[in-house]
Amino acid sequence: VQLQASGGGPVQAGGSLRLSCAASGRILSTYLMGWFRQSPGKEREFVAATTWAGMHEWYGDSVKGRFTISIDNTKNTVNLRMISIKPEDTAVYYCAAQTSAFKPVEAGSYDYWGQGTLVTVSS
Repeated sequence: VQLQASGGGPVQAGGSLRLSCAASGRILSTYLMGWFRQSPGKEREFVAATTWAGMHEWYGDSVKGRFTISIDNTKNTVNLRMISIKPEDTAVYYCAAQTSAFKPVEAGSYDYWGQGTLVTVSS
């Protein structure tokens, strides 16, 4: 499985942004697809996850109600829609795929990672 994240960039607080993760390779509907983020000096933080079939969604407490994860099966992408963005959302955002552990919030349980895309929020 190969993952390629894109869509990051500068954004003003209160604005919106859409990140996309292009997935290629053998992907099963049971796989978990997740987004994590990491700021300088901080540990990698869980943002959101969903099954490739799109049947369940999980969100980190800091993004609930503001971020939405979705799957576009026609384009094989995992998208993260971000609204009401805050300066503390500034981070490198990574997409990841988990094949079997079914532990959506645990970064260590993901098997494949994309390269990350930087989101910078100005106040």
